[in-house]
Amino acid sequence: MTLLEYRRKLGWSLSELARRAGLDFNTTKRAESGEPVASRTATALARALSEGLGQTILPSDIDGLNVNI
Repeated sequence: MTLLEYRRKLGWSLSELARRAGLDFNTTKRAESGEPVASRTATALARALSEGLGQTILPSDIDGLNVNI
């Protein structure tokens, strides 16, 4: 599932996801559009999704998330 699909499943706006992940809106928008993001950003997004869904989501579970190594 993509970041957008997870976000929609939770009924969250992009701003809400950014807030829950503790990230800047533009950083979150770049992640959702497939631009490269730092591993700490990917981890923060996965953690926010995990908390929202009540299950463990790893960065590798998010299709299309482009993590800089």
